[in-house]
Amino acid sequence: MEYKIPPATKIGHVHLKVADLEHALRFYVGLLGFEITQTYGDSAVFISAGGYHHHIGLNTWHSKNAGPAPVKSAGLYHLAILYPTRKDLAIALKRLVEANYPLSGAADHGVSQAIYLNDPDKNGVELYWDRPKEEWPSDAQGNLQMVTEALDLNDLMQLAIS
Repeated sequence: MEYKIPPATKIGHVHLKVADLEHALRFYVGLLGFEITQTYGDSAVFISAGGYHHHIGLNTWHSKNAGPAPVKSAGLYHLAILYPTRKDLAIALKRLVEANYPLSGAADHGVSQAIYLNDPDKNGVELYWDRPKEEWPSDAQGNLQMVTEALDLNDLMQLAIS
């Protein structure tokens, strides 16, 4: 019998190498709203949502003042931050727009709605909301059928201001 990871398994956190902690903190704490849970001198900070020990670790242990990783190389494509409601995603979009923070894309994947951007170190970041599982698109055999379609950002933004 083939081993399968337990269904309740979750990805606990991601740890990112950054060039400058202050720039990273302005993005992750100041703009996205994460909270600092612990600092390690001037070289690492752990941040979270809701008091968890950390969802994201930021460190300069091997990357202080370094440039971003090359796009055409192995490594992190993006980290994804799952918002509990569509309105929460809309509020995040509104904050980004008000800060004139550039987006690199947006998509409706059928199972989720997503906004894409880069952090100050050019790490890809996906901000998304999952539709309820019973609404996920599937074919006649019940196989998941994710798509990539345009996301109506104006409609999403309206939710943030209503």
